[in-house]
Amino acid sequence: MDTKPLPPSKVDTVTNLGDNDEPYPSLSDCHDYEPNLEFDDSELLQSPEDIEQTVDAFQIQANSIGSPMSDFTDEDFEEELAEACEENLHSLMYCSTSYPEVGVTPPEKFSEIAKLGIVDVKGDDCDGRKIIVVYACKLPPVKEVNHSLLLSYLKYTLESYVKQDYSLIYFHYGLTSRNKPSLGWLVQAYKAFDRNYKKNLKALYLVHPTSFLKIVSQIFRPLISAKFGKKLNYIQKLKELDELIPIEKLDIPNEVKEHDKKLWGGCSTPQLSSDSPFELTSPKQQFGVTLQHIRDNYDVTIPPIVKQCVDFLDTPDGNFATQSLETEGLFRRSANALKIKSLKEMANKGQKVIFGDPHEAAVLLKKFLRELKEPLLTYELYEEILQFQSWNKEEQLRSVSIMVMEKLPEDNYQVLKYIIKFLSRIQKPHWHYGIKVYYKYLVMERSDLNKMNAQNLAVVFGPNLVWSEVVSMSLAAIGPINSFTQFLLLHFNEIFMI
Repeated sequence: MDTKPLPPSKVDTVTNLGDNDEPYPSLSDCHDYEPNLEFDDSELLQSPEDIEQTVDAFQIQANSIGSPMSDFTDEDFEEELAEACEENLHSLMYCSTSYPEVGVTPPEKFSEIAKLGIVDVKGDDCDGRKIIVVYACKLPPVKEVNHSLLLSYLKYTLESYVKQDYSLIYFHYGLTSRNKPSLGWLVQAYKAFDRNYKKNLKALYLVHPTSFLKIVSQIFRPLISAKFGKKLNYIQKLKELDELIPIEKLDIPNEVKEHDKKLWGGCSTPQLSSDSPFELTSPKQQFGVTLQHIRDNYDVTIPPIVKQCVDFLDTPDGNFATQSLETEGLFRRSANALKIKSLKEMANKGQKVIFGDPHEAAVLLKKFLRELKEPLLTYELYEEILQFQSWNKEEQLRSVSIMVMEKLPEDNYQVLKYIIKFLSRIQKPHWHYGIKVYYKYLVMERSDLNKMNAQNLAVVFGPNLVWSEVVSMSLAAIGPINSFTQFLLLHFNEIFMI
């Protein structure tokens, strides 16, 4: 068994964490191509009168819905709609935006807006997609916020996560005449989030919708393609949302829970579903258990499902491995949910899983890590990892090495080393039939094609390696966790003494 080496006694200068160089030309135009269909101009010929009639008809339809929910009512909404029609909605659609590009505004300028908690990232859902949450009740009064800066902050926050499949949840309760942005701003905000933000959005959940929200959605129809419209889901109650995404990880504000309770009665927080990943069903189970449980029942250090996923993506003969590791969006794209469920059931019976494509192996590996009864980097190291960004660069290598090699249990260390070695770039050569060669079938080595450099892999794997035992994942925690994970990937040789 591979044992832990001693941590380095001297610290070399730590290099920049960026890993955006692409030494080879991109072939993204040759595969995984999706035409730009997010803008549908089939309704742009509507006159203002047509739009007004459509809005009136939709208002009647919305009012006829048999729901205990009260409509959104404020004194300026109907007047605002009338003004939009009189001005011709096309002027809103084609007006130029003056919002700064992502990255132009320094992050420190966002500090006041960030404190409001309007938007948050809540780890992964059951399909391995990042969960992004927006709370309308946390919007401040219109006069107290710079909406241009708010939009820039939203884009800056989301840009790291929209490169992979993700779900967006919008809690509508709490939007009033005091904090509701103008209709023109909403149109410009929709335009600001271009195709890069929309193409990987797999589901948009609008929780506690009102007639106002549905009418605004109707007004935006000239801007929304049919494909994007299919991603839209109206969620009437929290119980419905819990069936899709466990709500205990969303940090739903108490006022939203109370609103749901008043509308529908009963308990505002549903019980955990019966298929919780932490239920032990058999000695051969691999998902939702501890590494110790797997080692005791399989007599191995590396869980079989982890090895099967890596072996499938890194086939020794090279040909298929090259194709798998060159798959654009590897570890970022989701797979068929029913197939993943079936593969998980096979693994929990101790059976060998049969993958159909690279995304299935990639998703199942992430799912295994996410459903461990205790995170791979343990609960004990959570708070220490959150301090990573505050360490001096001269201290980072030695501190991380001590943390990984001395504080991790042996099983956790071996599995972490196995996975990071597969993902990272190994620079040390090895001998093959007397010839010095470099092991090249590694995820980061093919980042020119799969687009998965250290930064992107850290975004994908970070929240699946460590989380808190007492609080849900938050945007404030994800930053340092991702930075720590990126450091592991970039400094694998030094940390693990390879």
